[in-house]
Amino acid sequence: MSSSLNIHQIRELLPHRYPMLLVDKVLEWEAGKKIVAIKNVTANEPFFNGHFPQHPVMPGVLIIEAMAQAAAIFAFMSYASKLDKDALVYFATIDNAKFKRPVEPGDQLVMEAELLRSSRGMWKFKTRGLVDGQVAAEAELMCAIRGGVVSQKAGE
Repeated sequence: MSSSLNIHQIRELLPHRYPMLLVDKVLEWEAGKKIVAIKNVTANEPFFNGHFPQHPVMPGVLIIEAMAQAAAIFAFMSYASKLDKDALVYFATIDNAKFKRPVEPGDQLVMEAELLRSSRGMWKFKTRGLVDGQVAAEAELMCAIRGGVVSQKAGE
């Protein structure tokens, strides 16, 4: 397993910035296999002002986005020197999304993305978001790396 990444290293990989950067730290990364990252959910998140003021809950679409950002970090790290600064990762599909418990202020969302397959710049992941060891959300995500590809690995 590879070492963790801090927020400064994450900002070098992802183009997202506040309030859309939803990964605070990478806990572990295993080349060709998986990534585990965290999002510390605070009461200061801008979306809690309207979702919902009386009972703040992280929107499901943002939980999916956070899991996708973890997967994008995995894809960028896998390509390493094969990408330039203009490369972006886009959603291609979201399948079998399920939400099993709310994510609230004070929670730490642990995001896991396991690589199912990759080919020609397309990546498919099985993702989960957990809070206190309980699954909050899960989905299969497919993404595509576009722009900024200097060269690709053999067979891709």
